[in-house]
Amino acid sequence: MRKEKKIKIGFTIGDLNGVGGELIIKTFEDKRVLDFFTPVVYASMKSMSFLKQHFQSSILFNEIPNTNKAIDGKLNILNVWEEQVAIVFGKETAEAGQYALRSLKAAVEDLKTDQIQVLVTAPINKHNIQSDAFQFPGHTDFLNQELEGNSLMFMVSDSLRVGLLTDHVPVGEVPEHINEALVSSKIDLIYKSLKSDFAIGTPKIAVLGINPHTGDNGVIGSEDDTVLRPALRKIKESGKLIYGPYAADSFFGSNNYQNFDAIVATYHDQGLIPFKTLTFGNGVNYTAGLNKVRTSPDHGTAYDIAGQGIANIDSFKEAIFTGLEIFKNRNMAAVLNENPLQKQPKKRK
Repeated sequence: MRKEKKIKIGFTIGDLNGVGGELIIKTFEDKRVLDFFTPVVYASMKSMSFLKQHFQSSILFNEIPNTNKAIDGKLNILNVWEEQVAIVFGKETAEAGQYALRSLKAAVEDLKTDQIQVLVTAPINKHNIQSDAFQFPGHTDFLNQELEGNSLMFMVSDSLRVGLLTDHVPVGEVPEHINEALVSSKIDLIYKSLKSDFAIGTPKIAVLGINPHTGDNGVIGSEDDTVLRPALRKIKESGKLIYGPYAADSFFGSNNYQNFDAIVATYHDQGLIPFKTLTFGNGVNYTAGLNKVRTSPDHGTAYDIAGQGIANIDSFKEAIFTGLEIFKNRNMAAVLNENPLQKQPKKRK
Protein backbone atom coordinates (compact mmCIF):
# COMPACT_ATOMS: atom_id res chain seq x y z
CA MET A 1 0.00 0.00 0.00
CA ARG A 2 1.47 3.36 -1.07
CA LYS A 3 2.05 5.82 1.76
CA GLU A 4 0.07 9.05 1.39
CA LYS A 5 2.31 12.04 0.74
CA LYS A 6 2.21 14.60 3.53
CA ILE A 7 1.16 18.12 2.73
CA LYS A 8 3.27 21.12 3.72
CA ILE A 9 1.88 23.66 6.15
CA GLY A 10 3.51 27.07 6.32
CA PHE A 11 3.72 29.09 9.53
CA THR A 12 4.29 32.82 9.76
CA ILE A 13 6.12 34.03 12.85
CA GLY A 14 3.75 36.95 13.50
CA ASP A 15 4.94 39.75 15.76
CA LEU A 16 8.32 38.67 17.15
CA ASN A 17 7.57 40.47 20.41
CA GLY A 18 4.35 38.54 20.90
CA VAL A 19 3.57 34.87 21.54
CA GLY A 20 3.88 33.55 17.97
CA GLY A 21 7.34 32.04 18.32
CA GLU A 22 6.45 30.45 21.65
CA LEU A 23 3.31 28.87 20.16
CA ILE A 24 5.34 27.31 17.34
CA ILE A 25 8.10 25.96 19.59
CA LYS A 26 5.74 24.55 22.21
CA THR A 27 3.49 22.96 19.57
CA PHE A 28 6.34 21.09 17.88
CA GLU A 29 7.98 19.96 21.10
CA ASP A 30 5.39 17.20 20.77
CA LYS A 31 6.99 15.24 17.91
CA ARG A 32 3.73 13.40 17.21
CA VAL A 33 2.47 16.52 15.43
CA LEU A 34 5.06 15.86 12.69
CA ASP A 35 3.27 12.62 11.77
CA PHE A 36 0.50 14.53 10.01
CA PHE A 37 2.25 17.11 7.79
CA THR A 38 5.57 18.77 6.99
CA PRO A 39 5.96 22.20 8.65
CA VAL A 40 7.79 25.22 7.25
CA VAL A 41 8.33 28.26 9.50
CA TYR A 42 8.92 31.57 7.71
CA ALA A 43 11.41 33.40 9.95
CA SER A 44 15.15 32.88 10.47
CA MET A 45 17.42 30.47 12.31
CA LYS A 46 18.83 33.32 14.38
CA SER A 47 15.42 34.46 15.60
CA MET A 48 14.20 30.91 16.22
CA SER A 49 17.43 29.98 18.02
CA PHE A 50 17.01 33.00 20.32
CA LEU A 51 13.46 31.90 21.10
CA LYS A 52 14.56 28.31 21.67
CA GLN A 53 17.19 29.43 24.17
CA HIS A 54 14.84 31.86 25.90
CA PHE A 55 12.20 29.19 26.45
CA GLN A 56 14.84 26.58 27.34
CA SER A 57 13.56 24.22 24.71
CA SER A 58 15.35 21.14 23.42
CA ILE A 59 13.55 21.27 20.06
CA LEU A 60 15.63 20.70 16.93
CA PHE A 61 15.41 22.90 13.81
CA ASN A 62 16.20 22.11 10.19
CA GLU A 63 17.44 25.19 8.33
CA ILE A 64 16.37 25.39 4.67
CA PRO A 65 17.06 27.93 1.88
CA ASN A 66 13.70 27.32 0.17
CA THR A 67 10.52 25.30 0.65
CA ASN A 68 11.60 22.56 -1.79
CA LYS A 69 14.29 21.55 0.70
CA ALA A 70 11.82 20.93 3.54
CA ILE A 71 12.33 17.52 5.14
CA ASP A 72 9.50 15.35 6.37
CA GLY A 73 9.62 14.73 10.12
CA LYS A 74 11.57 17.93 10.83
CA LEU A 75 10.62 21.45 11.95
CA ASN A 76 11.91 23.30 8.90
CA ILE A 77 12.97 26.94 9.29
CA LEU A 78 13.11 28.96 6.07
CA ASN A 79 15.44 31.93 6.33
CA VAL A 80 13.42 34.96 5.26
CA TRP A 81 16.13 37.18 6.75
CA GLU A 82 19.72 36.58 7.84
CA GLU A 83 20.37 39.47 10.22
CA GLN A 84 19.94 39.34 13.99
CA VAL A 85 16.65 40.97 15.07
CA ALA A 86 16.12 42.42 18.53
CA ILE A 87 13.21 40.66 20.24
CA VAL A 88 11.70 42.70 23.07
CA PHE A 89 8.80 40.72 24.49
CA GLY A 90 5.61 42.63 25.14
CA LYS A 91 6.69 45.78 23.31
CA GLU A 92 5.21 47.27 20.14
CA THR A 93 8.09 48.17 17.84
CA ALA A 94 8.24 49.20 14.21
CA GLU A 95 10.95 46.59 13.64
CA ALA A 96 8.73 43.73 14.82
CA GLY A 97 6.00 44.88 12.44
CA GLN A 98 8.47 44.96 9.54
CA TYR A 99 9.61 41.38 10.10
CA ALA A 100 6.05 40.13 10.64
CA LEU A 101 5.25 41.47 7.17
CA ARG A 102 8.34 39.90 5.62
CA SER A 103 7.36 36.54 7.06
CA LEU A 104 3.77 36.90 5.83
CA LYS A 105 4.69 37.98 2.30
CA ALA A 106 7.17 35.12 1.86
CA ALA A 107 4.66 32.56 3.08
CA VAL A 108 1.86 33.89 0.88
CA GLU A 109 4.09 33.74 -2.20
CA ASP A 110 4.75 30.05 -1.49
CA LEU A 111 1.04 29.50 -0.86
CA LYS A 112 0.19 31.01 -4.25
CA THR A 113 2.54 28.64 -6.06
CA ASP A 114 1.54 25.52 -4.07
CA GLN A 115 4.93 25.26 -2.36
CA ILE A 116 2.81 24.97 0.78
CA GLN A 117 -0.79 23.78 0.81
CA VAL A 118 -2.06 25.41 4.02
CA LEU A 119 -1.04 28.62 5.80
CA VAL A 120 -1.28 29.11 9.57
CA THR A 121 -0.58 32.67 10.68
CA ALA A 122 0.70 33.60 14.12
CA PRO A 123 -0.78 36.84 15.54
CA ILE A 124 0.32 40.22 14.22
CA ASN A 125 -0.01 43.70 15.69
CA LYS A 126 -2.40 45.47 13.31
CA HIS A 127 -0.77 48.84 14.07
CA ASN A 128 2.97 48.28 13.74
CA ILE A 129 2.64 46.18 10.58
CA GLN A 130 1.17 49.12 8.67
CA SER A 131 3.39 50.39 5.85
CA ASP A 132 3.30 51.29 2.18
CA ALA A 133 3.21 47.55 1.47
CA PHE A 134 0.50 46.75 4.04
CA GLN A 135 -2.47 49.06 4.48
CA PHE A 136 -5.10 46.62 5.68
CA PRO A 137 -7.09 46.10 8.90
CA GLY A 138 -5.64 42.60 9.21
CA HIS A 139 -4.69 39.31 7.56
CA THR A 140 -8.11 38.72 5.97
CA ASP A 141 -8.11 41.82 3.78
CA PHE A 142 -4.49 41.34 2.76
CA LEU A 143 -5.15 37.75 1.71
CA ASN A 144 -8.25 38.87 -0.18
CA GLN A 145 -5.97 41.02 -2.33
CA GLU A 146 -3.27 38.39 -2.80
CA LEU A 147 -5.39 35.28 -3.44
CA GLU A 148 -8.31 34.36 -5.68
CA GLY A 149 -11.90 34.59 -4.47
CA ASN A 150 -13.67 36.77 -1.93
CA SER A 151 -12.59 36.48 1.68
CA LEU A 152 -14.83 35.88 4.66
CA MET A 153 -13.82 35.92 8.32
CA PHE A 154 -15.22 32.62 9.59
CA MET A 155 -14.70 31.76 13.26
CA VAL A 156 -14.97 28.01 13.73
CA SER A 157 -14.79 25.36 16.43
CA ASP A 158 -16.17 21.87 16.94
CA SER A 159 -19.45 23.24 18.30
CA LEU A 160 -19.87 26.67 16.73
CA ARG A 161 -19.22 28.50 13.45
CA VAL A 162 -19.72 32.25 13.13
CA GLY A 163 -19.40 34.25 9.91
CA LEU A 164 -19.51 38.04 9.64
CA LEU A 165 -21.32 40.34 7.22
CA THR A 166 -18.90 43.12 8.19
CA ASP A 167 -15.63 42.57 10.06
CA HIS A 168 -13.17 45.36 10.86
CA VAL A 169 -15.66 48.19 10.38
CA PRO A 170 -16.39 50.90 13.00
CA VAL A 171 -19.70 50.18 14.73
CA GLY A 172 -21.16 53.52 13.63
CA GLU A 173 -20.60 52.61 9.98
CA VAL A 174 -22.04 49.09 10.07
CA PRO A 175 -25.57 49.87 8.75
CA GLU A 176 -24.28 51.73 5.71
CA HIS A 177 -22.18 48.72 4.69
CA ILE A 178 -25.05 46.23 4.81
CA ASN A 179 -27.08 45.89 1.63
CA GLU A 180 -28.82 43.12 -0.29
CA ALA A 181 -25.78 42.34 -2.43
CA LEU A 182 -23.50 42.02 0.61
CA VAL A 183 -25.96 39.79 2.50
CA SER A 184 -26.40 37.55 -0.54
CA SER A 185 -22.68 37.24 -1.29
CA LYS A 186 -21.58 36.59 2.32
CA ILE A 187 -24.24 33.96 2.95
CA ASP A 188 -23.37 32.31 -0.35
CA LEU A 189 -19.70 32.14 0.75
CA ILE A 190 -20.67 30.60 4.09
CA TYR A 191 -23.01 28.11 2.42
CA LYS A 192 -20.35 26.98 -0.05
CA SER A 193 -17.73 26.78 2.70
CA LEU A 194 -19.95 24.60 4.86
CA LYS A 195 -20.45 22.21 1.96
CA SER A 196 -16.91 22.00 0.57
CA ASP A 197 -14.73 22.86 3.59
CA PHE A 198 -16.74 21.16 6.34
CA ALA A 199 -18.50 18.41 4.34
CA ILE A 200 -22.02 19.43 5.42
CA GLY A 201 -24.50 18.28 2.78
CA THR A 202 -27.45 20.58 3.54
CA PRO A 203 -26.32 23.50 5.71
CA LYS A 204 -28.70 25.29 8.08
CA ILE A 205 -27.72 28.92 8.66
CA ALA A 206 -29.07 31.46 11.18
CA VAL A 207 -28.74 35.22 10.69
CA LEU A 208 -28.65 37.74 13.55
CA GLY A 209 -30.43 41.08 13.33
CA ILE A 210 -28.70 44.42 12.89
CA ASN A 211 -30.53 46.31 15.64
CA PRO A 212 -31.56 45.32 19.18
CA HIS A 213 -34.64 43.05 19.01
CA THR A 214 -34.25 43.19 15.19
CA GLY A 215 -35.62 46.72 15.27
CA ASP A 216 -38.92 46.04 17.11
CA ASN A 217 -40.92 46.81 13.95
CA GLY A 218 -39.01 50.00 13.30
CA VAL A 219 -38.99 51.36 16.86
CA ILE A 220 -35.24 50.72 17.24
CA GLY A 221 -34.11 51.14 13.65
CA SER A 222 -35.50 50.18 10.26
CA GLU A 223 -32.57 48.32 8.65
CA ASP A 224 -33.76 44.85 9.66
CA ASP A 225 -37.12 45.42 7.94
CA THR A 226 -35.94 47.38 4.90
CA VAL A 227 -32.67 45.58 4.11
CA LEU A 228 -32.09 42.32 5.98
CA ARG A 229 -35.49 40.62 5.85
CA PRO A 230 -36.05 41.24 2.10
CA ALA A 231 -32.54 39.96 1.34
CA LEU A 232 -33.10 36.80 3.39
CA ARG A 233 -36.45 36.14 1.69
CA LYS A 234 -34.76 36.13 -1.71
CA ILE A 235 -32.06 33.75 -0.50
CA LYS A 236 -34.68 31.38 0.94
CA GLU A 237 -36.43 31.32 -2.43
CA SER A 238 -33.26 29.83 -3.93
CA GLY A 239 -33.73 26.77 -1.71
CA LYS A 240 -31.13 27.49 0.97
CA LEU A 241 -32.07 26.79 4.60
CA ILE A 242 -31.67 30.32 5.96
CA TYR A 243 -33.39 31.44 9.16
CA GLY A 244 -33.77 34.80 10.89
CA PRO A 245 -33.11 37.53 11.59
CA TYR A 246 -32.86 36.59 15.26
CA ALA A 247 -32.45 38.99 18.17
CA ALA A 248 -28.77 38.70 19.05
CA ASP A 249 -29.09 39.33 22.79
CA SER A 250 -30.88 36.04 23.55
CA PHE A 251 -29.74 33.85 20.67
CA PHE A 252 -26.63 32.34 22.25
CA GLY A 253 -27.86 32.30 25.85
CA SER A 254 -30.86 30.19 24.84
CA ASN A 255 -28.54 27.66 23.12
CA ASN A 256 -30.48 28.22 19.90
CA TYR A 257 -27.14 28.35 18.08
CA GLN A 258 -26.82 24.59 18.55
CA ASN A 259 -29.60 24.06 16.00
CA PHE A 260 -27.55 25.51 13.13
CA ASP A 261 -24.40 24.71 11.19
CA ALA A 262 -23.37 28.37 11.12
CA ILE A 263 -24.42 31.73 12.49
CA VAL A 264 -24.13 34.96 10.50
CA ALA A 265 -23.45 38.03 12.65
CA THR A 266 -23.90 41.48 11.17
CA TYR A 267 -20.82 43.03 12.78
CA HIS A 268 -17.58 42.05 14.49
CA ASP A 269 -18.37 42.09 18.21
CA GLN A 270 -21.90 40.77 17.78
CA GLY A 271 -20.36 37.52 16.55
CA LEU A 272 -16.94 37.37 18.19
CA ILE A 273 -17.93 38.15 21.77
CA PRO A 274 -20.22 35.09 22.08
CA PHE A 275 -17.86 32.97 19.97
CA LYS A 276 -14.84 33.66 22.13
CA THR A 277 -16.87 33.36 25.32
CA LEU A 278 -18.11 29.91 24.34
CA THR A 279 -14.96 28.56 22.66
CA PHE A 280 -11.97 30.61 23.85
CA GLY A 281 -8.79 28.61 23.70
CA ASN A 282 -10.21 26.23 21.11
CA GLY A 283 -11.55 28.57 18.44
CA VAL A 284 -10.01 29.15 15.02
CA ASN A 285 -10.09 32.12 12.68
CA TYR A 286 -10.53 30.69 9.18
CA THR A 287 -10.43 32.83 6.03
CA ALA A 288 -13.14 31.21 3.92
CA GLY A 289 -14.00 32.05 0.31
CA LEU A 290 -10.46 31.99 -1.09
CA ASN A 291 -8.73 29.44 -3.33
CA LYS A 292 -6.20 28.64 -0.60
CA VAL A 293 -6.57 27.58 3.04
CA ARG A 294 -5.49 29.93 5.84
CA THR A 295 -6.22 29.61 9.54
CA SER A 296 -5.00 31.29 12.73
CA PRO A 297 -5.61 31.11 16.48
CA ASP A 298 -8.52 33.13 17.86
CA HIS A 299 -6.34 35.55 19.87
CA GLY A 300 -3.82 38.32 19.33
CA THR A 301 -0.17 38.95 20.15
CA ALA A 302 -0.81 38.65 23.92
CA TYR A 303 1.90 41.17 24.77
CA ASP A 304 0.91 40.95 28.44
CA ILE A 305 2.22 37.37 28.72
CA ALA A 306 4.77 37.31 25.86
CA GLY A 307 8.10 35.78 26.81
CA GLN A 308 6.84 34.25 30.04
CA GLY A 309 6.43 30.72 28.70
CA ILE A 310 2.78 30.49 29.74
CA ALA A 311 0.99 30.94 26.41
CA ASN A 312 -1.77 28.40 25.77
CA ILE A 313 -1.18 26.51 22.51
CA ASP A 314 -4.65 24.92 22.22
CA SER A 315 -6.11 27.42 19.75
CA PHE A 316 -2.91 27.35 17.68
CA LYS A 317 -3.04 23.54 17.46
CA GLU A 318 -6.73 23.71 16.56
CA ALA A 319 -5.85 26.14 13.77
CA ILE A 320 -3.33 23.65 12.37
CA PHE A 321 -5.62 20.63 12.36
CA THR A 322 -8.64 22.62 11.19
CA GLY A 323 -6.60 23.81 8.21
CA LEU A 324 -5.51 20.24 7.52
CA GLU A 325 -9.10 18.97 7.69
CA ILE A 326 -10.41 21.74 5.43
CA PHE A 327 -7.72 21.03 2.84
CA LYS A 328 -8.64 17.34 2.77
CA ASN A 329 -12.38 18.10 2.63
CA ARG A 330 -11.83 20.46 -0.30
CA ASN A 331 -9.88 17.83 -2.19
CA MET A 332 -12.59 15.26 -1.56
CA ALA A 333 -15.31 17.68 -2.69
CA ALA A 334 -13.34 18.44 -5.86
CA VAL A 335 -13.04 14.73 -6.65
CA LEU A 336 -16.74 14.11 -6.05
CA ASN A 337 -17.82 17.13 -8.11
CA GLU A 338 -15.42 16.50 -10.98
CA ASN A 339 -17.52 13.73 -12.47
CA PRO A 340 -20.17 12.53 -10.00
CA LEU A 341 -21.93 10.38 -12.61
CA GLN A 342 -18.82 8.62 -13.82
CA LYS A 343 -19.57 4.95 -14.42
CA GLN A 344 -17.61 2.35 -12.58
CA PRO A 345 -15.87 -0.26 -14.76
CA LYS A 346 -17.81 -3.50 -15.13
CA LYS A 347 -16.51 -6.53 -13.37
CA ARG A 348 -15.52 -9.43 -15.55
CA LYS A 349 -17.49 -12.61 -15.05
